Amino acid sequence: MAADVKMLFCVGLIVVLTGVGKSALIGKTHGSGGEDLVLQYVVNNSLREHPVLTKLRLRTLQDQWSIMMVSSDQAQFMANLIRLINATKAIEIGMYTGYNALSMALAMPENGRVVACEIQDSYINIAKPFFKEAGVQNKIDIQHQTAMKTLNELIAAGEAGTYDFVFIDADKGNYDNYYEKSLELIRKGGVIAIDNVLWSGKVVNPAPSDQTSQSLDALNKKLHKDQRIDLSMLTVGDGLTLAIKR
Repeated sequence: MAADVKMLFCVGLIVVLTGVGKSALIGKTHGSGGEDLVLQYVVNNSLREHPVLTKLRLRTLQDQWSIMMVSSDQAQFMANLIRLINATKAIEIGMYTGYNALSMALAMPENGRVVACEIQDSYINIAKPFFKEAGVQNKIDIQHQTAMKTLNELIAAGEAGTYDFVFIDADKGNYDNYYEKSLELIRKGGVIAIDNVLWSGKVVNPAPSDQTSQSLDALNKKLHKDQRIDLSMLTVGDGLTLAIKR
């Protein structure tokens, strides 16, 4: 399993870091990156989107905060990771309208479980009909409360060290806390995926007043030194870090 995942990381890095324009390195295909011809080529020649995922993506694009949605190519990449490690238990910290939670659930076997953390009623109400239409509503456990409360409850319930995959994509100021809790919940060899780690490039030289970029930069530096994990930072979407628990 570890060899397969490491091979996928290496291939992904080679593809991303060679032969593409600078604008293609940072961006979401449904955001500013959508105008990049290379990114569109990637989508046109690799995306295999479930019909319900397509419907949910189009519905989400009607929302004023649709830029928060995970890029479809990134979601597919993480779904393939889930298949590679045979994941049956995952956590999503920051579900939004459920595009990535649905993608993960579709990649899992019938006994799979996705714990999806979301505090906004309106987003949950958008997500539920699509989960049902795709036939995976029983796989997705929506937790309508703060993510920290859910993570603490899972640990208290004895679920530490039992999860295969965690995706962190919520309030950036809490990323470090989410990461530490995720390390408790993930099994050895499990993957923690952290979104938006490049923050449109603002993490390179964070402005003194930009607390979000400073927080992400601090976490990036912390993970680089963290000997509890193996690490890859990918220029996918707005930056995606993959941390594999040792």
